[in-house]
Amino acid sequence: MERSQITRILAGSEFFIGFGESHIQEITGICQIRELDTGTCLFRQGDLGEELFIIAEGQVNLERAMNIGARKGNIVIDTLGKGRVLGCWSTLLDKPHILMSTAICERPSTVLVMKGAQLRALMVRNTDLGFNMLERLCLLLRDRIQAAYGALDKI
Repeated sequence: MERSQITRILAGSEFFIGFGESHIQEITGICQIRELDTGTCLFRQGDLGEELFIIAEGQVNLERAMNIGARKGNIVIDTLGKGRVLGCWSTLLDKPHILMSTAICERPSTVLVMKGAQLRALMVRNTDLGFNMLERLCLLLRDRIQAAYGALDKI
């Protein structure tokens, strides 16, 4: 995938839509492409998270393992498709974090991958970019919490 394609994916993603061209170009420079088959796990609940992902193509389920007495199993928190973002946001705060969910490809998928530490370094160097990232992060976390509560209602 060419750099221009990565830039278009970033600019059209839920998280980066409306960011300035210079900010998108900075972020493009730290992205890698990963092709994944159906059933591939991007990350597992309980692992240490260090990467963020944007779905370029495909579909990924966010799942959480539940253990409520006799009731055990996995519940889908959300199903994410093209343009959606997921991963370990705590790396932006320069703090280790144990992942609270598992992400599994529901269909063959192409994702952009960013190391959280590299994105944090961009944010520290460019405070306008950093502010925009943190503002979007707050909105994303609100949406994920609402999705998790909705998933709990299904139990």
